[in-house]
Amino acid sequence: MSGTQLRNLMVRVARLERRASGLIDLKGVDLSGRDLSGKNFSKTDLIGANLSNAKLFDADLSGADLTGANLRDANLTGASLSGANFTWADLSGAKLRWADLTGANLTDTNLIGALLIATDLRGANLTNALLKGADLSGAKHNDQTTLPSKISQAQIKLLIKVP
Repeated sequence: MSGTQLRNLMVRVARLERRASGLIDLKGVDLSGRDLSGKNFSKTDLIGANLSNAKLFDADLSGADLTGANLRDANLTGASLSGANFTWADLSGAKLRWADLTGANLTDTNLIGALLIATDLRGANLTNALLKGADLSGAKHNDQTTLPSKISQAQIKLLIKVP
């Protein structure tokens, strides 16, 4: 069995193993550079996973735990990320255009240089998130959104406040 076949088998087996929490356990998996567009990873444990440079167009990661995951330069355009936990994750350079991050936890997340154009941030927690060079043009937020204290005034002006 080749390394690729073994990894694919391991991913399939891991999807079937559910923890008591109900999350599918893919903790620490290396899916870097893979095309996972449209795939369903909702309620998946991806703690410490490597998804750098992955293509996740329109993927469903709602309710997933991505604590400490590497999503550097990943393409999450149009992805459903509502309620996902990105604490300590690296999303630097990630493309999150039109992504749904409602209620997501982005505490201490690295979003340096990320594209959050037209992203839905309603109810998201961005406490201590690093946003240097991030493009927030047209991103939606509301009174329940917690923005980082170090967000620039220029970035705040790009946001759209909604009910």
